[in-house]
Amino acid sequence: MENCMAFAVRLANMEVEIDMCPPMLEEEKYRKSYLELTNTLHPPVKQVEFGSTDRKVIVGGEYVMHRHELTYKNPTVFALDIDDEMDDKEVTRRLKFVEDFSYIYIGTEMKLDALAIRSVSNDRQKFKNVVKFVREKTNLPLILCSLNSKIIETGLSVLERDKPLIYAVTKENWKEMSELSRKRGCPMAVSSPNDMNTLVSLTQTLQGNGVNDLVLDPGTFPGNGLSKTIDALTMLRWKACNDRDKLLGYPLMGTPITTWMGDEDDQTKCWRESITTAALIDRYTDLLILHGTEGWGLLPNIILRFNIYTDPKKPVSVKPGLKAIGNPDEKSPVMVTSNFALTYYIVSGDIESGKINCHLIVADSEGMALEAAVAGREFSAKEVADAIKESGIEGMIKHRNIIIPGLAARLSGEIEEATGWKVIVGPRDSSGIPKFIQEKWKNK
Repeated sequence: MENCMAFAVRLANMEVEIDMCPPMLEEEKYRKSYLELTNTLHPPVKQVEFGSTDRKVIVGGEYVMHRHELTYKNPTVFALDIDDEMDDKEVTRRLKFVEDFSYIYIGTEMKLDALAIRSVSNDRQKFKNVVKFVREKTNLPLILCSLNSKIIETGLSVLERDKPLIYAVTKENWKEMSELSRKRGCPMAVSSPNDMNTLVSLTQTLQGNGVNDLVLDPGTFPGNGLSKTIDALTMLRWKACNDRDKLLGYPLMGTPITTWMGDEDDQTKCWRESITTAALIDRYTDLLILHGTEGWGLLPNIILRFNIYTDPKKPVSVKPGLKAIGNPDEKSPVMVTSNFALTYYIVSGDIESGKINCHLIVADSEGMALEAAVAGREFSAKEVADAIKESGIEGMIKHRNIIIPGLAARLSGEIEEATGWKVIVGPRDSSGIPKFIQEKWKNK
């Protein structure tokens, strides 16, 4: 069990939560300290959770405006829309698209997160039917979208214990919507497009009525209006993080789906939605409602989200050690690379695509990319020698040949001296590995 100092260090680094300290929760003498620490450590941007009993998402919870100051906490939630004028076939297609969407990027599976069900018909029965149909098919977190409180109430009636996000509260419907929120414990999105004063006023009114799980939507204006959207989002996050404004310390949302209201063809709309999405991710949005299902429109932003929400203090790395690719035997080639995740997955992917049976030794380069690691001596002859020894590869093969990356060619002599192995300098780019093996290894 760690001591108090170790726990305090991890708490300061956001690696643990204060509630993970049992004495703080259980012993009365620590009660005052617990409350003071909770208040001090409370993020200026409130965390808001919504979803089903089995599947939830969290938005917000940020401490700072800029990623380099401290790691961002909860990645932007991507919600794809479904409306009550779609037929069952189209609804099923979109459901399946969201559930099946998966892309592996440097060892991490990236997915879409939620569904936004929109009332286009303004018909209570139609909305109820589509919400019921969706919930029977999936347990994805839901956003119920209508400005009509009766429509929202009807949708909630078929969701039992679920707590979807209600979208949206406006100056016209806030009384009815806040009553629904209190009754069901559902968070609400507050919408006041291009009117910051009303947004602040609504938030203050809702807080006074006991509704505190809020998401703020200042409006999304694509095209020529995008700069206004960016300004509003930036101001809201500035007020929350730098001014500690409790009225505006809530997650932010955007609706790139508004790009589909234009007169362009669908491909142009999808392109505009993708551009708008990227801008909103860069400017602090915690939740996005999207429409397009083109992979080329979604994938760049999925990767952008991943890159923004990785920890800037920690290189993205894989565990060092021996990796078997394919079905290597005692005569198979032995290669070495760094443990920077992007390097590893590109190299291993090129080996796999070339259908090569290979022993791949991943040396500890402290998560640095190969070229930088060679220059900084994080990837050195000693690291390679240690990796060979720790891997146990010498008992698995009959040869003593190791292929090093072309970018580490200058270390070949040192590696031979440190290991006693014959070093073969491979290609500088891993895409050349299949051809290299075919030409250079067949006589080994």
